[in-house]
Amino acid sequence: MFAFGTFAGPDGAPFPGLVVDDVVRDLRPEFTSTLAMLQDWEVTLARLRELAAQGATGEPLHSLRPLAPIEPSGQILCGGANYHKHLRQMVVAHLRREGDKRPDEELRAEAADVARRRKAEEDPFFFVGLPSALCGANDEVTLWGPGSEHDWELELAVVIGRGGRQIAEADAMGHVAGYTIVNDVSTRDVMFRPGFPMTDFAMTKLRPTFKPAGPYIVPTEFVPDYRALHISLAVDGQAMQDEGVDDIIYGVEELVAYVSRVVDLRAGDLLLTGSPAGNAAHHGNRWLEPGDVMEGSITGLGTQRNRCVAP
Repeated sequence: MFAFGTFAGPDGAPFPGLVVDDVVRDLRPEFTSTLAMLQDWEVTLARLRELAAQGATGEPLHSLRPLAPIEPSGQILCGGANYHKHLRQMVVAHLRREGDKRPDEELRAEAADVARRRKAEEDPFFFVGLPSALCGANDEVTLWGPGSEHDWELELAVVIGRGGRQIAEADAMGHVAGYTIVNDVSTRDVMFRPGFPMTDFAMTKLRPTFKPAGPYIVPTEFVPDYRALHISLAVDGQAMQDEGVDDIIYGVEELVAYVSRVVDLRAGDLLLTGSPAGNAAHHGNRWLEPGDVMEGSITGLGTQRNRCVAP
């Protein structure tokens, strides 16, 4: 198995690297960036296999700073409300926030009905992210105001290796180069403005450092069944998210196909597949605060460790 990503050494200069056995090989000058690698993915993948077969060589992964694995220049497309259990929890939290006083069992019953109807009656939902919100897997996350209800959403992210439009579900996986991790940090109390019938995803999710990504990209050939992956996130050692991807509503194939009917997918794009259950509202409104440390991982895709800081 091997992975690849963008890293920085003591001089701070970013470089594309091949990861084999937690050792990073500097791929310069053969490759200038991971984005360039993805733009000719079939040729790049064959070359990475050759280099990986030579064994681990280079710098230890722990001695380098992992940057966002793709340079912040491509499209970020974010799936939402895409896990059954998470959707049920979101509905209950929203009803409570709106002042619904019904007993918990009634709210949970309504939430379960919403989740049952989700795939039968609706298309996937997605919104657009900004590359400027990306940061590295070990970077600090700044808890920007306005708003104080800062939340986590650890997600499986798809890395597009071949662009296209109107992609069929049956062909979708042929457009996926690999997978990485993205934490879609969100400030909940600015998502809805009083008296204004619009959702403010920009203020909620797109501020600098609100999308820790990486530490690297794992090619699809090493992830034979993405639904078998497990997502976990802890805050200061307390487990918050601990769910399997098999709870997903719309799978990778469906998301790629749907999004490609709306936008032109390009090599190097990131497609976030949605967050599983276990956000702050479910844990008694335990919002992130300066000093908190988030540690998140997905099976075989590495680990993130991000300390939260004040602006």
